[in-house]
Amino acid sequence: MATRFRGYLPVVVDVETGGFDWNRHALLEIAVLPLDLDDEGRLVPGETTNAHLEPAPGLEIDPKSLEITGIVLGHPFRFAKPEKAALDHVFAPVRAACRKHGCQRAILVGHNAHFDLNFLNAAIARTGHKRSPFHPFSVFDTVTLAGVAYGQTVLARAVQAAGFEWDPNEAHSAVYDTERTAELFCRIVNSWPTPGRAG
Repeated sequence: MATRFRGYLPVVVDVETGGFDWNRHALLEIAVLPLDLDDEGRLVPGETTNAHLEPAPGLEIDPKSLEITGIVLGHPFRFAKPEKAALDHVFAPVRAACRKHGCQRAILVGHNAHFDLNFLNAAIARTGHKRSPFHPFSVFDTVTLAGVAYGQTVLARAVQAAGFEWDPNEAHSAVYDTERTAELFCRIVNSWPTPGRAG
């Protein structure tokens, strides 16, 4: 894995938020899924870790965003954590996966990846978190990759074009979207010859 992506470990991330402005709207849920390799060297999804977050003080939540995500902020089974604790929770398996594969850092994989990275970076800055495992600005974006591979840029359509099922009732959950994005990314990457082995 370390040689496949120049020392970076691809980690699929999806966030659910209280709006579109990462400086103004709250981060409400995050899921991370480090990618792994099977016995034949193909990329496969690893284990998903997620956390629900307590809205950070002073940030806004657009009610329309809650209608889309279905998040009920006061639900007792959200088990929401403060931002710093939530970041610690999801960063731990990312660091472990980096160590396992001898990678120096994680690189975020997402659908509209900079949206997720901007919210993640804003939370890192708010909490003064000093040890983010993620590259601060580089990403792999499945919007671009699926556009090239399948002519589709909407996640649901791209996932279906790649040959996977899509359940609209589960969409906009950070875990569900992360796992479908991971399948999509792996399918696209595995269809390309491994660098150095082509020809």
